[in-house]
Amino acid sequence: MNQDEILRENLLTLLTGEHARMSFEDAVREFPMGRINENFPKSDYTPWHLLEHIRLAQEDILDFIKNPNYQEREWPKDYWPEKAKKASPADWEKSINSFKRDFEQLESLVKNPKTDLYQGIPWGDGITILREIVTVANHNAFHLGEFAIMRQVMGTWGKSHKG
Repeated sequence: MNQDEILRENLLTLLTGEHARMSFEDAVREFPMGRINENFPKSDYTPWHLLEHIRLAQEDILDFIKNPNYQEREWPKDYWPEKAKKASPADWEKSINSFKRDFEQLESLVKNPKTDLYQGIPWGDGITILREIVTVANHNAFHLGEFAIMRQVMGTWGKSHKG
């Protein structure tokens, strides 16, 4: 295996978390729909708000990597749903499916040997695809850990949860 293949393999492991943390799928599996809009203790957001934040941030990074007409978003307004917004089970599923779709695109970029990970993104002022992949992996890992702790505190783990 050459250095490029080793880097790509390690980036994929970082994205999926397979060695250091639970996966996105494990974090959201069997979440009780009746609790998606419940604020967790000492917080002003809900499980769905956090899930949607993770999705929105990942979507923004993917857009930044791929879109030559990328428009910078406003923090925090464009990265979190409104605090009063209540989600339906369909909204929950849409957030999950959109996250997975964008995640698959990020994985494909990393897997594609034609993707120059060191190439500066032309509209990114020297920022590389490599940096953005590491950023999204770190952001997802941070908030998935938060999501797991939230589930523990709220008592929303299903019977099949191991941990």
